[in-house]
Amino acid sequence: MKIVEQRSPEGLQHVPRPIVAWGGRYANGDEIPPHTHPRAQLLYAVEGVMRVLTPNSVWTIPSHRALWVPPNVEHHSFMMSDLEMRTLYVSEDISRALGTECRAISVSSLLRELILGLLQEPAEYPIPGRGEHLVALILMEISGAAAQAVEIPWPQDRRLQRVCQFVMNAPGVSHTIDDLAAMVGASARTLIRLFPKETGLKYRQWVQQVQLAEAICRLERGEAIARIANFLGYSSPSAFTAMFKRSFGVAPNQYLLKQVPG
Repeated sequence: MKIVEQRSPEGLQHVPRPIVAWGGRYANGDEIPPHTHPRAQLLYAVEGVMRVLTPNSVWTIPSHRALWVPPNVEHHSFMMSDLEMRTLYVSEDISRALGTECRAISVSSLLRELILGLLQEPAEYPIPGRGEHLVALILMEISGAAAQAVEIPWPQDRRLQRVCQFVMNAPGVSHTIDDLAAMVGASARTLIRLFPKETGLKYRQWVQQVQLAEAICRLERGEAIARIANFLGYSSPSAFTAMFKRSFGVAPNQYLLKQVPG
């Protein structure tokens, strides 16, 4: 697919069009430092997986998902594999109807093709014209897209942040709540109370979200299910597969193939 022009993301923020598209390529390990945009953004990659940090959450976004980021929300992106990004910038006046909170959505086959189609148009596409019609359909698809639970809620309490970062750095290592409490100079009872208060999840539920996010990254990189299960500390591939299926409704080997009809 040919992208007709390559303006920078910054250069697209004030284009007089309701939605503009941008495409870029990143390597595994690349990072986009914390930043904001005056426009809302739909972060999407046709290939690869990224991890995006927002003020209250960590999001893992594989190729058949996208992240809606409202205007002026700081976000910090990490590429967990080689990645082909195709993103939309949505003007603030129409973005409010699509949500004022970050959310991960499924990208239907129709929405995917609409995004790619808009990239074939100039940033200042003619009105009336093809670009205007693509934008109308894009807005409808985003509005009706199913939400996806790939969010890791991030706490504000500094003690709990240290615990959570420790777990994220080693998602396959098993730690008791007592071990973690001792590490940050708190009691186990304090951490047990803080997890649901700060994240909305109990400790084990939060750890499971971290493990699911890690599994998605490794699946996207083509790792075998048995290897992922072993890395995350599961007794067998079948035990890991059962946990994954309870969470996403499909087995790990089907997850990256699952698309919402469009």
